[in-house]
Amino acid sequence: MDDDQTPWLTAEQEEAWRSLMAAILLLPGALDAQLQRDADVTHAGYVVMSALSETPERAIRMSRLAQMASMSMSRLSHLVDRLEQRGWVERQPAPGDRRSTMAVLTEAGWEKVVATAPGHADNVKTLIFEDLTPAQTRQLKKIFDAIVPKLDPERRLLGCAPAEKPKQ
Repeated sequence: MDDDQTPWLTAEQEEAWRSLMAAILLLPGALDAQLQRDADVTHAGYVVMSALSETPERAIRMSRLAQMASMSMSRLSHLVDRLEQRGWVERQPAPGDRRSTMAVLTEAGWEKVVATAPGHADNVKTLIFEDLTPAQTRQLKKIFDAIVPKLDPERRLLGCAPAEKPKQ
């Protein structure tokens, strides 16, 4: 394909792409820094514990949790090791399936999620929504509702389900 036929981005698309890339690269560090500072937990650890807090019995198969958190089983296993050492998560055999293991949020883990959620929500509001109008927030949702299904057609990731406050 010669240069005349290369499907380059328009100038407007290029500017939007660069802004999106900056957000993608900077947001994880900003989320992690607040969680580490205020709650002594990594963003990945909080994501896993939060996901567990929203499941029935606060438990889920490790393989499913890895999919939802977009992590390899190896990375998730190392993370769960660290969460177990802190007393926030434990592993249990899956009922009726000796080959599978469940990750279970402990009562201490539940308390950690409940204590951490308000600061995390405040940080997300500050970083993402504080400078957006309600109309821009709705548009942001529409934009990502159009993009995410192309990236995750099976709707496996945590962010694809409606967000919920921790269940009591």
